[in-house]
Amino acid sequence: MSSPQVITPADKLAEAKKQLNFPRIVAICGSTRFMTEMAEADLRETKAGRIVVKPGCDLKSPHELWSDPVEAEALKTRLDELHRSKILLADEVLVVGDYIGDSTRSEIAYARSLGRPVRFTHPEVDPGA
Repeated sequence: MSSPQVITPADKLAEAKKQLNFPRIVAICGSTRFMTEMAEADLRETKAGRIVVKPGCDLKSPHELWSDPVEAEALKTRLDELHRSKILLADEVLVVGDYIGDSTRSEIAYARSLGRPVRFTHPEVDPGA
């Protein structure tokens, strides 16, 4: 007798996207120093018919929303969690830029743990290569 198959929330999401005939969803990852390159990747992926999710805030650039250091640190934690949700939502990940920092390395590992394919604009920086 086999054990019952466990259906995860990720499985349910994948099935719902399939039933709705959703286009592929791409999560763009990378250092926020590459925000310009991320915008260009967003254009190219969108033109190719894919839905794009990417970082929406660059905490390295001054802004009133994160001018308080304590609030900025709390915001960074929330944004990291939000981006992990974007990766979970996505069908694949596109890593932008020729540098991989700790946060991006963690996002790549998370994506791969979910079985998401990971593409690179600069394949030579793939930590798994």
